[in-house]
Amino acid sequence: MKVLLRNIVLALFILLVAGPILAVLVYRFVPVPATPLMVIRAVEGKGWDHRWRPLSKVSPSLPRALIAAEDARFCEHHGFDVEALQKAYASNEKGGKVRGGSTISQQTAKNVFLWPDRSYLRKGLEAWFTVLIEIGWGKQRIMEVYLNSIEFGPGIYGAEAAAQRYFKTSAAKLTPAQSARLAAILPSPLKWKAVKPGRYVQKRSRRIGAASGTVRRDGLAACVI
Repeated sequence: MKVLLRNIVLALFILLVAGPILAVLVYRFVPVPATPLMVIRAVEGKGWDHRWRPLSKVSPSLPRALIAAEDARFCEHHGFDVEALQKAYASNEKGGKVRGGSTISQQTAKNVFLWPDRSYLRKGLEAWFTVLIEIGWGKQRIMEVYLNSIEFGPGIYGAEAAAQRYFKTSAAKLTPAQSARLAAILPSPLKWKAVKPGRYVQKRSRRIGAASGTVRRDGLAACVI
């Protein structure tokens, strides 16, 4: 019984502590070749277009647009935005459309290491990986990995693939308007379109474009640009 218990504890340590720490250390330096979501979508027949680009090869307008749209306090928090979580909770308690309070760090942890699910187990692991990448990667690396792992459409992953597919250009040459359009479709990339978008996405893009100007003026993306 003692041997069995020791083996169980050892297995849990490897699975929940040593394994995640090692994975985070490896991806601190190595480009992420694939994510669980990419594999799932490929099995579903949605294709796979993923082209890694370093942060220096992505137009600064895209990180600004993503910070404006997804996580305005990205450079200030340490992985979790308590204020955003409180607002999301209050909004959800009132009923109506469910809001999320996930930061870019949390989304990156989920995208790279975990599966798409809303279970408590997955959320718990997401929090653990978020702490690890905040400590082990820092903001620039988190943003770099985020830019290369986001799902921008069926089988389209990362800034370079999205720029090439939608605008026939490289991620380095994305304009502020194009970046705002990409950021605008993120809540529902399999449904919304960056090219010939509907009225809602057009309106959302304009709002993100204006907010991106604020991000630039106030230095809210200074930790990555």
